[in-house]
Amino acid sequence: MKKSETALSVEKLAKTFVKPFTGTKVEAVRGVSFEVRRGDIFGFLGPNGAGKTTTIKMLTGLIFPTAGKATILGEPVPSPDAMGKVGFLPENPYVYPYLTPREFVSLCGRLNGLSGRTLHAAVERVIERLGITYAMDRRVGALSKGMLQRTGLAAALVHSPELLILDEPMSGLDPVGRKEVRDLIVEESRAGRTVFFSSHILSDVELLCDHVCILRKGEVVAGGSMEDLLGSDSRCSEITLADVPDELVADLSALASTAERLGKSLVLDVQGDEGVKTILQRALASNLRIESLHPKRETLEDIFVRKAL
Repeated sequence: MKKSETALSVEKLAKTFVKPFTGTKVEAVRGVSFEVRRGDIFGFLGPNGAGKTTTIKMLTGLIFPTAGKATILGEPVPSPDAMGKVGFLPENPYVYPYLTPREFVSLCGRLNGLSGRTLHAAVERVIERLGITYAMDRRVGALSKGMLQRTGLAAALVHSPELLILDEPMSGLDPVGRKEVRDLIVEESRAGRTVFFSSHILSDVELLCDHVCILRKGEVVAGGSMEDLLGSDSRCSEITLADVPDELVADLSALASTAERLGKSLVLDVQGDEGVKTILQRALASNLRIESLHPKRETLEDIFVRKAL
């Protein structure tokens, strides 16, 4: 991958925490490496405690890595130049409770170099886009968790960043709010921005993402494009063959992932298109009747459970 095509590069990033008093070392992240291409929607996945938020904190300069390095749009992390190109939404956004959404988003805009009419127009635009216009002059302390999440998203978008880093952006949102955030992520990607986000909502990740990376206990256990992960080699098909003689059961079962004898029928779970082709050819050559063939595409949730748990 050419450097100019890379929005985010992470190389052997690691973080070890030392517990106070006991001095016990905890390896939260262990040599994580991945790349995010410009314009992609990239899903960062893993169970609780896998190291996702720790990695994101290192990428945004909130904590320093023990080892490894990262760059954002060619700039080393951490650095002001890198973070000036990033819009960041933390997992639990903290907004000063005595401010209003308008005031908080304006503050974030000023911190990112906006001022005057440009700032005013940007604040009005993102607040309207996130659907919080009716509450933009209420104190944040009186808002719901979902409205707080929307305020944090507005603050991340106000300066039109090149890269969005979102930690659980759909947390606390109702189904309508989740759909609106999904639509926003797609719109940002179509506008040429890169979106890197973590989520536990795997159906949203499968729907949105071009590439994913799955962590388990601080290490990358799976990654790549959605097309490759959910491609033909990961498809499973159920084939039911009728009137299978006993002498063929063992041979056919050996070609399948699982096999179950139901009366004189044999039900086979077969991995990949080539496996299906081989069994069908064998069945036809033996004059067996094919009762049914049901493709069962593996989902991202199947891969997540198999790799990360």
